Amino acid sequence: MSTRVLVLNGPNLGRLGSREPDVYGSTSYAGLVARCAELGARLGLDVEVRETNSEAEMVGWLHEAADARTPVVINPGAFTHYSYAMRDAAAQRTAPLIEVHISNPYAREAFRHNSVIAAVASGTVAGFGLGSYELALRALAEQLTSR
Repeated sequence: MSTRVLVLNGPNLGRLGSREPDVYGSTSYAGLVARCAELGARLGLDVEVRETNSEAEMVGWLHEAADARTPVVINPGAFTHYSYAMRDAAAQRTAPLIEVHISNPYAREAFRHNSVIAAVASGTVAGFGLGSYELALRALAEQLTSR
């Protein structure tokens, strides 16, 4: 039986492939979903990928994950830097939660250098393109196996 994992994506990530390809690459959001699902299956994870531009919806998904003890990989997008509501929801986690970023926030504008999510996450993976998701899923699978 595989473990259910939520891969949650914040604002503008549904525009992958067309949004600043020099920063975020040329793979579409559908391509990201496929990569996560395929790797998840190989790792024994039942991966469900979601994307929203709504802070309220993301907070609801984090509550859902906490209530069901569901592990999470999260790319909060711009919410990373200021959403205390999302930070408080992530702090309620009952399973591993890994923060992911496609680009390296510390190599970009100064406002991107702060994450309100990082302090309540199990870990953060950033700067490896869509490979950041793969690294996070592998780390998550290892954490779940070692429990």
